[in-house]
Amino acid sequence: MQVTDIGSREDGKIWHRKSVSSKYGVLATVVRNASARQTKTVRFLHVAFDTTGESFLAGDHHGNIYVFDISRNRFKLVQKTGQACTALAFNLRRTTEFLVALADYSIKCFDKGQTLSWMRGHEGAISSLSIHSSGSYAISTSSDTAQLWNLDTFQRKRKLNVRQSVGIQKVFFLPHSNTILSCFSDDSIFAWESDTLFCKYQLPVPQDGPRIHYRTFAVTQDGKTLAAAGRSNLVHLWCLDSRQLLRVIHMPPEVKSVRFVDFLPDSFDGGSNQILGVLSQDGIMRFINIQSCKQIFEIGSHEDAIMLAAICPKGHHIVAVMDSGALRIYDVRSLTPEISKPPQPLLKRVTKGKSSEGSGLKMKVHTGAGQRPVKTSGRRIQSKVLPSAVSTLADKENDLPNGLNKKRLQALLRAFGEYPAKYRMFIWRSLLHLPENHAAFSSLTDKGLHSAYMCLQERYPIKSHKLQRGLQRVLSALAHWAAVFGETDYLPLLAFPFVKLFENNPLICFEVVATIIVNWCQHWFEYFPNPPLNVLSLAENVLAHHDKELLQHFVACGVTSQLYAWPLLETLFSEVLMREEWLKLFDNVFSNHPSFLLMAVVAYVTCCRAPLLLCTERKDFEYFFHHRNSLDISAMLKEAYRLMDSTPADIHPSSALSDFEPLTQGQYPIFNKYPTFIVEYQSQERERIRQQEVEYLRERQEVQELHAEAVRQQAEFEAWYKQQELLLQGEEQRRRILQEEESKLTQQRARLAAMKRELKVKELNLIDSSRRRFLKHQQDQRRIQLKRLDDEIQRKMVLRDQETAAAVQDIEVRQMELDAQRQLFEQQLAKEQERVSQTVRVEVDTRRRRAEIEDSTFQNFIQTNADLKLFKMLEESLAEVGQMEVDADWQAEVIKRLEKAKERQEKQRERLVNLSKQTHAKEEEVVQLMLEAEGKQVRIHMLKALSHYETLYVHFSLDRGRGELDSKERELMQEIRELRTKLAARARAADFISPSTMNW
Repeated sequence: MQVTDIGSREDGKIWHRKSVSSKYGVLATVVRNASARQTKTVRFLHVAFDTTGESFLAGDHHGNIYVFDISRNRFKLVQKTGQACTALAFNLRRTTEFLVALADYSIKCFDKGQTLSWMRGHEGAISSLSIHSSGSYAISTSSDTAQLWNLDTFQRKRKLNVRQSVGIQKVFFLPHSNTILSCFSDDSIFAWESDTLFCKYQLPVPQDGPRIHYRTFAVTQDGKTLAAAGRSNLVHLWCLDSRQLLRVIHMPPEVKSVRFVDFLPDSFDGGSNQILGVLSQDGIMRFINIQSCKQIFEIGSHEDAIMLAAICPKGHHIVAVMDSGALRIYDVRSLTPEISKPPQPLLKRVTKGKSSEGSGLKMKVHTGAGQRPVKTSGRRIQSKVLPSAVSTLADKENDLPNGLNKKRLQALLRAFGEYPAKYRMFIWRSLLHLPENHAAFSSLTDKGLHSAYMCLQERYPIKSHKLQRGLQRVLSALAHWAAVFGETDYLPLLAFPFVKLFENNPLICFEVVATIIVNWCQHWFEYFPNPPLNVLSLAENVLAHHDKELLQHFVACGVTSQLYAWPLLETLFSEVLMREEWLKLFDNVFSNHPSFLLMAVVAYVTCCRAPLLLCTERKDFEYFFHHRNSLDISAMLKEAYRLMDSTPADIHPSSALSDFEPLTQGQYPIFNKYPTFIVEYQSQERERIRQQEVEYLRERQEVQELHAEAVRQQAEFEAWYKQQELLLQGEEQRRRILQEEESKLTQQRARLAAMKRELKVKELNLIDSSRRRFLKHQQDQRRIQLKRLDDEIQRKMVLRDQETAAAVQDIEVRQMELDAQRQLFEQQLAKEQERVSQTVRVEVDTRRRRAEIEDSTFQNFIQTNADLKLFKMLEESLAEVGQMEVDADWQAEVIKRLEKAKERQEKQRERLVNLSKQTHAKEEEVVQLMLEAEGKQVRIHMLKALSHYETLYVHFSLDRGRGELDSKERELMQEIRELRTKLAARARAADFISPSTMNW
């Protein structure tokens, strides 16, 4: 493994890349930046490719944004934002501009280190940025909203708001379309017109089966197929044209949820991408053919998990952010030979069953290599049949499997220098005539790991455990096929490039390595275990013929072919060439005679003659042929073809090497072109040495056990004596400690007694204080209760005083009304009396004048009759007065009883009774005046009325009897009026005597 620089930072620190040529399929792994003083780990968070697929953006957790150029193997720090980014976008209309979503919920647009715009409006973390194909519009998505931005004015155009209960998963543009796809947390998907934002359609939410909870989405480049996955091992494929669920892919059982999905673009499928990358929760990204549901290859591992990935639009590279924060760049074409196969008839080996989403839609993914599907764009693909012609015997010899022709392939190779990367593995398999003997290979692998490669990781440590196991499996199969391969030290170096290329297909890898050993490694094992001097001499003869000066320089420096040719052969150029260069070389090696490999060795040496002529030290030559050098592979291949054509036949390697012979069908050929006695002797010696080593180890183990037992017994004996001494010392020490503890115990007891006394005193004080507090609390409670009762009594007294005052005021008002009525009555009575007096005086004067005229003779008679009438009237008056006195006595008795009842009333009513008495006195005055004019009968009736009125006032209720008092008062006034009328009539009758009533 080598470490090479891939660029410098602006602060002078150097970024490093770990790479292993073309062996791992990893172009670079950006793992750290190093300075002279410190090593600081940098964690990358997000990546985004541009439209060309040759460069991408990467943001780390410090807020630094880098642009990586894969083609030029360089990078550049373009911006320092000061805070972590949450999303990146690199496909704006102006290619130098890019968008960065920051942790403060804002979006910034940068161009060549300058900030063009700062867009705000989100209230949550921005999870994704989607750019329209024109580069003029962008959509930013957070969990609560999605916003459409105009990148020409950097103004927000529209905003998508949803209910709080329904979150947004992702909103993005469909490729080469004006359609926006919005996906929500309830698995609903809507399509909108980007111009009018009119809802075009909605995909039906699957009702049957468990919910998937979509959280990651991917669309093919033609915008016709949508892949959606989430918290399940199911992946839904939707047809956006028919708006129906096209297929349900069931991932392997170890997949519990899906973090990320994306399609792997292909230049020859018209945008209807057929390979889907699925990143699961275990950090492994599996690439699956959506038609055959076969797992083609995978990247990542449980030890080195992938957290995030991005695929370039051309489908050439994959950038993965690892769990450690490193950035790893994968070359897709070297990950699996299935990518390079030509289209073949689709042969589905899938398990179809009735899915919960629908009948016949669900397919299970099969791990392992599968056939590359044909394009399924809805149009029928017509296969072209070439016109048949009469071929010669040579043409038949050049015919290859799968309908290929070696001469045509060689012509193609001469024209372009290499085979198409997409079909390279397919062409190699055809050129090598691989028999694919599954049964024979299984019998070799069933024997398990060979003893020679049990500890392979100690000699050849590989970071990837999968590659380590694959290399052990292939080498063990080779060792079981031929014993010499268990003794060959350089075999892992020779086989590793092919193990890396055919990582997912060990059968093809084994047969390719076996074919190379049988054909291109002819005569390599005749001088085993030494290097193949006969083969190296062939290369040296060719070098001597074409470049004597360089060979003489090697001889002068003591450099043999074992130093300049053998390192290239035993590693098959994998140490000195880059991946693409190595693939290009073996395109030509497999297409030519086995001697071409030796010509390639001579061509490499002659193409590097300038630096080699400057080397004089042996260690310089060793370093040169074990490390990469600046070499034009096309010039090297051109030189190899020149050597093939211009080398004389007597020294041409083809004269010593046989033509290409493929592996036999059914069983692999016997490989015994090596000194068997040496291999057997080495095997026997190695077995003998192993047995001796085992015996030695056993004896050494026994001696060690005996020594350990003796040491243990000695240690136990010494430990016993030491323990006895320690026991005596401990006993003495315990005695002293016991005495000290007894004295301490005595002191503690004294202190404890004092503390008990103190605690008892405190307890008594507390009890006393508690008792006092309780008594005080009781006193306070009683005082509060008394105060509450006083307040209640005071409140009731105030209420009663208020009611009494109100009643007094009412009585005073009534009294004033009675005074007014009395005055009015007096006025009316005086007026009436004056009128009656005037009438009586007039009448009396008239009668007097008449009486004076009468004869005096009747005076005595009249006098006698008048006395008789007067006597009768007096007798009637006396009878009435007697009856009235009886009534008055009865009334007096009633009044006395009422007065006794009044004494039992409350003190609050005394004032009212006094007022009633005052009123009664005033009424008596009124009655007295009335009696003076009307007589004694009027007095008696007035007394009865006033007694009745007093009784009403005594029994008057202070709170609710006002209405009854008013009615009684009206009745009393009516009786007084009637009585006045009667009294007036009687007065008039008594004072006036008609002359006609006189009789003699």
